[in-house]
Amino acid sequence: MNTTETIVSVELEDLDGTFTLREFCERGECHAEFIIKLVSYGIISPVEEADDARDWAFDLQALARLRKAQRLQRDLKINLPGLAMSLDLLDELRETRREVDRLHRLMNQFITD
Repeated sequence: MNTTETIVSVELEDLDGTFTLREFCERGECHAEFIIKLVSYGIISPVEEADDARDWAFDLQALARLRKAQRLQRDLKINLPGLAMSLDLLDELRETRREVDRLHRLMNQFITD
């Protein structure tokens, strides 16, 4: 079984920077219509709400979430409502794991003291 992976790199000049809708589409290699659908389902969010989608700005966190959404949709053929739910559950799982790790460290401090 031969699988190919595409590695996409993003140049990070300013970690606090934002991308216009056009730049976001270029970096995400997708059409603006797809981004608008993702925003409407709550899958990604612009940094600041604007009446016109052309005025939206996105940050690196949204770009990472877009990439994850694209992988899930490509690999698992998930529709947009399922994609929104899956990403929310993955975020919740990540936060739960962080909390468990934090509690383990805290517990280990009490045990070793």
